[in-house]
Amino acid sequence: MSAAGSTDRAQSRTPSWARPAVPPGSGPATRALLVAFAAATAVDLGSLLAGWHTGHLIAKPLLMPLLVAYVITRRAPRLLIAALLFGWGGDLALLFDADPAFLIGMGSFAAGHVCYLVLFGRRRTGPLLGAAYAAALLSTVTLLWGDLPAELRIPVAGYSLLLTAMAYRSSALGRRAGLGGALFLLSDTLIATGVAEWPQLPRPDFWVMATYVAAQYLLATGAIAPERAYGREALQGSTIS
Repeated sequence: MSAAGSTDRAQSRTPSWARPAVPPGSGPATRALLVAFAAATAVDLGSLLAGWHTGHLIAKPLLMPLLVAYVITRRAPRLLIAALLFGWGGDLALLFDADPAFLIGMGSFAAGHVCYLVLFGRRRTGPLLGAAYAAALLSTVTLLWGDLPAELRIPVAGYSLLLTAMAYRSSALGRRAGLGGALFLLSDTLIATGVAEWPQLPRPDFWVMATYVAAQYLLATGAIAPERAYGREALQGSTIS
């Protein structure tokens, strides 16, 4: 008997009130959460452009919880939820302008990168892309090293290694997630150049947040798509005797 036939039989035995009214990720709650995430992002980025610090303080803490709620409605894996929540912890820590808060935030983001790395699994990635990321890591750390505060050099170097590994491995889930990983690397590199007191673009906080929010969204949605695709492939290819 095919898996589709067994699924139909199972659904026929399920009361109508117990069946999902819409497929996962397509209901009004899902759409509302995505709109809320987009609105919070617009408020945060607009506040940074306008120099309205209060707006940033209000909107930034809402971003990752809204994204988490959105991916939960799409049946996201637990590791993805954990990665986003660790990102939220980093977001909150970086609202405080102090070295201890910076280290706490970096540690929280690092934990999120570990979750992402485990989530990506052992799917194959391109060796040439790995070489490019390795070259970027080596050159960035070398150039920044002398300009970073002495107490931050080792932590930043270690974090950069983990971040680069995550960015490289993200491509295992496809172009969307791979772009998210690259943008996360870019965002944190912008932060590092600010800590090293290098010349910055106008409104540097805007560019940091714009690349970061895009990175988390692309990683999250890129991680969900393969999970759903693999599930459908396994279902369609299975049979029951």
